[in-house]
Amino acid sequence: MATAPDLADVQGNILNGYGFGHALHLLIHGETAAAVRQCLGEVQGRVTTAVRWPQGERPRATLNVAISYRGFERAGLRRSLLDRFPEAFRVSTRDRAPGLGDVGPSSPEGWDRHLGTGDVHLVLTVCTRERADLAEQRRQLREEVEAIRGLAVVAEQETHDLPHRREHFGYADGFSQPDIEGVDRPGSHRAPEDSGVGVPLPDGGWRPVRLGEFLLGHRDEDGQVDDEPDPDLVHDGTYVVYRKLEQDVPRFRAVLADAARRTGLPEELVAAKVMGRWRDGTPLATQPSRSAPDGLDDVACDQPGNDFRYLPDDRDGHRCPLGAHVRRVNPRDALDFGGAVRSSGRLTARHRIIRRGMPYEDPRAPGDEHGRRGLLFICYNADIARQFETIQAHWCNDGDTFGLGDDRDWFVGGAGGSGKMTIPTRDGRPRFVEVHPDLVVTRGTEYLFAPGMRALHRLADGAFG
Repeated sequence: MATAPDLADVQGNILNGYGFGHALHLLIHGETAAAVRQCLGEVQGRVTTAVRWPQGERPRATLNVAISYRGFERAGLRRSLLDRFPEAFRVSTRDRAPGLGDVGPSSPEGWDRHLGTGDVHLVLTVCTRERADLAEQRRQLREEVEAIRGLAVVAEQETHDLPHRREHFGYADGFSQPDIEGVDRPGSHRAPEDSGVGVPLPDGGWRPVRLGEFLLGHRDEDGQVDDEPDPDLVHDGTYVVYRKLEQDVPRFRAVLADAARRTGLPEELVAAKVMGRWRDGTPLATQPSRSAPDGLDDVACDQPGNDFRYLPDDRDGHRCPLGAHVRRVNPRDALDFGGAVRSSGRLTARHRIIRRGMPYEDPRAPGDEHGRRGLLFICYNADIARQFETIQAHWCNDGDTFGLGDDRDWFVGGAGGSGKMTIPTRDGRPRFVEVHPDLVVTRGTEYLFAPGMRALHRLADGAFG
């Protein structure tokens, strides 16, 4: 039987999202171990946990903290622990960038100044329900940080939900999070269609993904418990991917219109085919055609359906193309390699992530059609290399897993490759849509660790030195 996690030991916004529409991330550099520990000590009592709030008592703001490998180093962790962290966490994200497809326009030469350089030791994240509250929280938190000798905010990033749960390209976003073993989802997140977010079973049912895929110190899909480098340090913690993705909205609209002209398909159908869902979130797997496709101004579904599979009815991708973004990042039951793998759902479950991203926009030019904007992609996973990096490097940046050769993901596949995405058709004449790697450009990545509360207290006390 599954053991429920100790919610009081888990930081909030991981297992269940807050649902707040505004956030601020302060990226902090510490000159000394004393400065880093003092910061942890001062915020630890206010860090929001995963304990449910009583009905009607949601706070106006939340606070969470994550630590980089260099931050652990600066905090004085002993070398025997530092050396046992996974390689993906220890190595600079700038060095790992080529393997993730961050070349050409996404190469580290164009990243935000401090991301991936080792300058960022802590990230403090504030989420608020109201936009006005974020400014006050920012003022207070910066004052506290800057009052600590040897501590400095080197960068900050605001994010804000867009109307109707859309991202800047107009797609509904933020649903289809994994159903997790031992974790009750709030009633407000439930809907009759809200199944299909766990592991697909051969009998047509679904089960939750094992807790250890997202929190260390718990059983994962292979029945193993990862507690390296030290159980007291990592229990109830998780690795965090902080990835800034800039979106070129005017170019996206022009490319989409051009693709519609070249293929002879309606523009909204092309938009659905490259994503794998209509822009209101409805999956192509269940609704492959529409007489009047939804456009940018339509309200997103409250909870788009997730109870769908790709096999056996759509093995060739006539409904949802094999290279569509949502099919790449969560293949569900489709990775059976021609029937060679019986439990294909379990294979996919080893690579699931929890996403908590939110759009950002250049504060100097809000609403400017040509202003810089994008998505601050944040995800939680127990193994960065097996989960996030497999999705990005092997599923998005390479088509071999799906029998697509060098076709790359239309949105985040990076430069190079075949330069096309294939849209199969039943008439035997596939359409080819050109891939433009400058539509979504990486502006930086940080790998962090969000410790459990007990570990956070001990880190502040210098217990792992």
